[in-house]
Amino acid sequence: MNAAPPQVMATLAALQLIQTLHARHGPLLFHQSGGCCDGSSPMCFAQGDFIVGDRDVQLGEIGGAPFYISASQFAYWKHTQLIIDVVPGRGGMFSLENGEGVRFLVRSRLFSEDEFARLKDAGKV
Repeated sequence: MNAAPPQVMATLAALQLIQTLHARHGPLLFHQSGGCCDGSSPMCFAQGDFIVGDRDVQLGEIGGAPFYISASQFAYWKHTQLIIDVVPGRGGMFSLENGEGVRFLVRSRLFSEDEFARLKDAGKV
């Protein structure tokens, strides 16, 4: 059987911004909370500036940065692959891309039945 598909991935534009932010701030991490203040924008932090919760789920890595999602969001989005992109705009209030003239954005697609079965077999959902 084929390997499980990645649960999170990034576009080339997102990877380039991650590289820029890493050069400026050091190791990074992402958190997708679906919280009240910045909506469901993925937030980028310097590692050590954000405490990952005990129930947060690590979906994978993008550009070498771990990507976490809250357990409640994971329960809702576990059937989808998250694709992190960059669009013009203002970043989240506390996210490191704020002030860059662009912001991270989540796009998504549903996993096929086969892909979801492979995720289940791998213990990822």
